[in-house]
Amino acid sequence: MGYYFQLLRWNKPSGRLILLIPAGWSLWLTPAAPPSLLVIGVIILGGLFVSGAGCIANDIWDRKFDKKIIRTKERPLANGKVSLKAAWILLILMLFFSLFIVLSIPQESRNLCLLLATFSLPFILLYPSAKRWFQYPQLILSICWGFSVLIPWAASESSLAGGVTLVFCWLATILWTFGFDTVYAMADESEDKVIGLNSSAISLGGKSLKTVSFCYFLTCVFLALAAFKANLGLIYWPFWLLTTLGMQREVFLLSYRQKGIKTSGLHFINQVRLGSLLLLGMILSKLI
Repeated sequence: MGYYFQLLRWNKPSGRLILLIPAGWSLWLTPAAPPSLLVIGVIILGGLFVSGAGCIANDIWDRKFDKKIIRTKERPLANGKVSLKAAWILLILMLFFSLFIVLSIPQESRNLCLLLATFSLPFILLYPSAKRWFQYPQLILSICWGFSVLIPWAASESSLAGGVTLVFCWLATILWTFGFDTVYAMADESEDKVIGLNSSAISLGGKSLKTVSFCYFLTCVFLALAAFKANLGLIYWPFWLLTTLGMQREVFLLSYRQKGIKTSGLHFINQVRLGSLLLLGMILSKLI
């Protein structure tokens, strides 16, 4: 059972949280906030199942390449602990559970959420192959993450008529994802070059850190605009300021650290903490 949890990445909560955080931003920026417990529960379960499906699809695509990369060579498909047949069965189960979750959304929001989930599926399944034919595969992942904003909003509001608030929350999520996943790709940069895979870290080269810094800057600007339009209270803004400074500090520290698994992993975890800090500010703003 442990190997199946590893295949789903459920043994690494930071990877699940970093998807659920933008979903939380979306829910707590809606006019209906605070969201109902039903909607929160549906979004959390949906995020777990969808991200699990994405991880399995990624490992099925990359099982031969993963054997050649230090960070991924112990993944269950790469090391043979889980069979390809079992991975396909688990992928189908995750997609089925994801569909069940969408169908459990209240009727007034169900059709729109189902439509958005249908649109997201090709991107989720396409992303693992993108590193073979696209210089910026992290952009495909960013689009996948964007649906973690759109679907919760639709579930809560029964529409996508969110105006500036929704647009800027969506853009912030796209940019934040591109930034942290570019840093994550730096861990495999040298090995990816050898085996002929693409990443934004490789394509951007020496401009990678400046690009990540700019992405984080725009992320915080767009979330500030979204929060202002959503009429969040004063309590939100200290959290926003700490997050804005924290993201830039993390990029600054990268310039003094050696590229590698530990450096990229630490940056990833700290982005989870900073994104959660922003979400906490939104929650407190709505509750107090």
